[in-house]
Amino acid sequence: MKTIGLIGGMSWESTLPYYRIVNETVRERLGGLHSARVVLYSVDFADVERLQHAGDWAAAGELLASAARALQAAGADFLVLCTNTMHKVAPAIEAAVAIPLLHIADPTATAIRAAGCRSVGLLGTRFTMAQPFYKDRLSERHGLQVLVPDAAGQDEVHRIIYTELCLGQVLPASRAVYQRVMASLVARGAEAIILGCTEISLLVGPADASVPLFDTTWLHARHAAELALSQQQGGPGGGRPAAAAG
Repeated sequence: MKTIGLIGGMSWESTLPYYRIVNETVRERLGGLHSARVVLYSVDFADVERLQHAGDWAAAGELLASAARALQAAGADFLVLCTNTMHKVAPAIEAAVAIPLLHIADPTATAIRAAGCRSVGLLGTRFTMAQPFYKDRLSERHGLQVLVPDAAGQDEVHRIIYTELCLGQVLPASRAVYQRVMASLVARGAEAIILGCTEISLLVGPADASVPLFDTTWLHARHAAELALSQQQGGPGGGRPAAAAG
């Protein structure tokens, strides 16, 4: 079994499901008392959030590159960055180590295409929704058409992530906001919705939308576990096409 290197803490609320999902997957595949081989480097999210909102992505990239180097030194065979937004600095992480980074957008896009969807709505932080690093990977590498909320919708989705979900607050009023935003994306032609921030699946699930929801946390963690088991299993398997919270 390969050792998974998790870069977590962004926020720790969403890193918890990563640890649970990779271990549940290993137990499902191997049975008995088997669990995943995991090395976790958990950063102080306050430091990362400050750099994000200051626009200092170079410093943020170096911070996570340092975490990646530590995980490589600890014996990780590949890296999993437990956040969507910070994949903006994926090139800095990849340049810092000799082990691969499993990009969160790739297993997500694979599952979406396997489900027969081509037009998707994207929810996430404002950085993920507004900047090209994530949308372009989905469109250019995987042929997906990506829709994002309007400016007001982006503001609300972003605010709820940072002021509520990252602090462990799950409020019915905020769920209703997300339901309205998702409905607007469906009305514009979205055949599915990407929960493109690892905290969002704490708030909404399949019952909250009329189209499939693709939970990046579940898909990313599941694929990581399957990659870790690839020597025993003959290669990573497919993720479930539409993943709800948990």
